[in-house]
Amino acid sequence: MAVRVIEHTLRVDWKMRVTFTRDIFAASNDTLLRALADTGPRQALVVLDQGVVQSHPGLPARIEGYFAQAGPALRMAGAPRIVPGGESAKNSLKLIRQIHGWIHDHGLDRHSYVIAAGGGALLDAAGFAAATAHRGVRHVRLPTTTLAQADSGVGVKNGINLFGKKNFAGVFAPPHAVINDFDFLATLPPEEKRAGYVEAVKVACIRDRSFFENIERQVDSLASFQAESMHEIIMRCAALHLEHIVRGGDPFENGSARPLDFGHWAAHKLEQLSRFSISHGNAVALGMALDVEYSRQKGLLPAASARRILRLLKKLGFKLFHPLLRCQSPPAGSPLLQGLEEFREHLGGELTITLLREIGLGEEVHEMDTEAIASSVLELERLEQTPGS
Repeated sequence: MAVRVIEHTLRVDWKMRVTFTRDIFAASNDTLLRALADTGPRQALVVLDQGVVQSHPGLPARIEGYFAQAGPALRMAGAPRIVPGGESAKNSLKLIRQIHGWIHDHGLDRHSYVIAAGGGALLDAAGFAAATAHRGVRHVRLPTTTLAQADSGVGVKNGINLFGKKNFAGVFAPPHAVINDFDFLATLPPEEKRAGYVEAVKVACIRDRSFFENIERQVDSLASFQAESMHEIIMRCAALHLEHIVRGGDPFENGSARPLDFGHWAAHKLEQLSRFSISHGNAVALGMALDVEYSRQKGLLPAASARRILRLLKKLGFKLFHPLLRCQSPPAGSPLLQGLEEFREHLGGELTITLLREIGLGEEVHEMDTEAIASSVLELERLEQTPGS
């Protein structure tokens, strides 16, 4: 019998919407209700980051009051669930099983909602749980950190860490809605306020020179966490991330390139090697510094541009060096450099790393010189110890 093939192209349209607001659970703010607008009665399971509740003690009661005024068309699936946030939220399957259990116990269906308010780790885990219950319960993200509002909360990825590897298990599932409430940022400690800046610098370096220059102009107000500058940078960063997802041609990463992960091959490995004591924001700053210096040493990036980027990172309060960056001799056996193969494995296909040709212009390479990486680490250590560099 001759081979016969039936083939169609499957296209799925999805509207990606990120909303910015203040005081999301005020009685007069209908942003969330409009995002959930639908026909017929719906249920919503609310999952809250424990750290957010500690900073906003009255939050669970305010949420219950907010839903009470919505009437029978939208009801809560019990009281808000308060769970640990931070990287521990996605270091095992425990939270996934808990959320699955709550979805099951309350009879949520595919037109119900899992609303998660917290940092990027909690949003990752809650999104994974929502996407794998009934093959997809609607997920609404309420990012509460600068990092999540500018970057991770905007994307289509959901995942947890397994086998000591970052985001080993996960799914691509666009959220039903993303709502950034700037009021959540006011109570963050300085390190968490700063964390989102690194993703803004990252996307500016590979996509938008004018945005980079804008960050440079506002560096003093950003370093002192002035709200207006913070909010402006977050909105622009989120817009650039969303534009790449929608128009970049590979939203579910079927290829071997991940340009928005500039600096992340080393960052993910540093998080793992430190047992996640190095935060994601600080790890990305270190990984980005490494790839900037490497780009300079390989003759891709002009020295003046490399120094400009590294100075900006330092002015924003990031370190350029950590002892875990050090490479062994020969460097090929370094634990850090195992991150290159893990990065390739995670994407599939050939190794593809985004480096810089100039500020605002990325360039993909398919191999990395381990000796040049080791040399770049030594230079970053020198720069970190040199005042005014």
